[in-house]
Amino acid sequence: MAERIALYPGSFDPPTLGHFDLIYRAKRIFDKVIVAVAVNEAKTALFTVEERIKMLKEELNNYPGIEVTSFGGLTVEFAKKCGAQALIRGLRAISDFEYELSLAINNQKLEPSIDTVCLMPSDPYLLLRSRQVKEIVKFGGRVSHYVPPKIEKKLREKFPNI
Repeated sequence: MAERIALYPGSFDPPTLGHFDLIYRAKRIFDKVIVAVAVNEAKTALFTVEERIKMLKEELNNYPGIEVTSFGGLTVEFAKKCGAQALIRGLRAISDFEYELSLAINNQKLEPSIDTVCLMPSDPYLLLRSRQVKEIVKFGGRVSHYVPPKIEKKLREKFPNI
């Protein structure tokens, strides 16, 4: 039986407990999960691609079958290059559904051999967004229930005057 590989693409700016929840749950379904930081020059990120990769690797280094990398260009092309049969996507609320459906349909047209698997976050992370985590930290709020301690520390370093 061939190895079942999934690609979990995203900006991960910053990686949250919601992201890790989906990664661990995807790993229960697939033999290998490739977590891929998308390089998107159109978006302004708080953390560099390298910083995001480092944060992800620090949290995931004890989990066999999980690999962290980055990519640019079309997600399905990168997935095909990695030998992935599926893309992992998080579906938090109804508002995500239309966007994720559109992505899934376009990706299916581009590469019919790759399926999209949507996972709903566990309850504590149902409405968690990286953008909100950054805002909370920017204004001095506590985010220890949203991100691991090392990532919270790195977030606070980005906003030293708070």
